[in-house]
Amino acid sequence: METMILLDSSGHTGFLQKILEGDYWLFTRINQEWTNPLLDNIFPFLREAEFWVPFYLFLLVFITLNFRLKGCWWAVSLIMTAIVGDLVSSHWMKSFIFRLRPCQDPAIADTMRVLVNYCPVSSSFTSSHACNHFAMSTFIFLTLRHINRWWGLIFAWAFIISYAQVYVGVHYPLDVTGGAILGILIGFGTSRLFRLQFGSLHLQNHNHAHA
Repeated sequence: METMILLDSSGHTGFLQKILEGDYWLFTRINQEWTNPLLDNIFPFLREAEFWVPFYLFLLVFITLNFRLKGCWWAVSLIMTAIVGDLVSSHWMKSFIFRLRPCQDPAIADTMRVLVNYCPVSSSFTSSHACNHFAMSTFIFLTLRHINRWWGLIFAWAFIISYAQVYVGVHYPLDVTGGAILGILIGFGTSRLFRLQFGSLHLQNHNHAHA
């Protein structure tokens, strides 16, 4: 705890202070101005596991059924990507850098909107949602892009879920940006390990097996 860095809107100078000021400015726009009643109902749901877990479960089953043994290892690798992302973001980063979440900050409590029933007391930096979803999206894209280029749209999925964290008031934009960068690095690493160990997934291999 003695080595923890406190990241807040005051007490910093120079470039970091400018970044934090810009971060707060963008947060107020997303959370308070760029809003409408429809998004107020949608975004809180997008960040819940009930929304995104079915997609990943479907993907795990789909890849396993189509690529058999290699697909099983792909599924294990995707799960490990999520575990590593959560460990790095939720445990390592949050134990090293502490930032008060916007929904916990009494200085802005009267002006901001909190659209969730529960505001975590853990550090706001980095966003674990952003880290985990960008890590998995990067892994999915880099291991499946040769099959279909449309897999690039998976990053829109990660972005929307991450954006929702700011919209509902549980993270600042810098938190999700840091989480996204961290997740991309993790996803790049796990996808590289998978390809080095198991090679690429090829649909024609499965087709030949049934010829």
